[in-house]
Amino acid sequence: MAEDRTLNCIDCGREFTFTAGEQEFYASRGFSNEPRRCPDCRRARKGGGGEGGGGGGGYSSGPRQLYPATCANCGRETEVPFEPRSDRPVYCRDCFRDRAPARRSGPGGGGGGGGGRR
Repeated sequence: MAEDRTLNCIDCGREFTFTAGEQEFYASRGFSNEPRRCPDCRRARKGGGGEGGGGGGGYSSGPRQLYPATCANCGRETEVPFEPRSDRPVYCRDCFRDRAPARRSGPGGGGGGGGGRR
């Protein structure tokens, strides 16, 4: 069984604990690298706020363009972040979630597309 490890965050320099449980989780998901950022800095990079702020990711370019669509399953009006095509069905968020197969495992495990905001 693994033991807790102390790591240093590459963003803020603080020490944080990489617990035995987290190590097991990483191994079960096939992640070969250990975390390089403390939980607060990870949360800040994902946009969840937290102490030590300061974004990071750099992917935001303002509000996302949404396109109106009608769900192919329930007929509800929805919005999706891509321009719908007539040859492909589009689903509202609820129907897309219901149609999605059980959680894919492993890195790079899955296609996507079709979902949207109600």
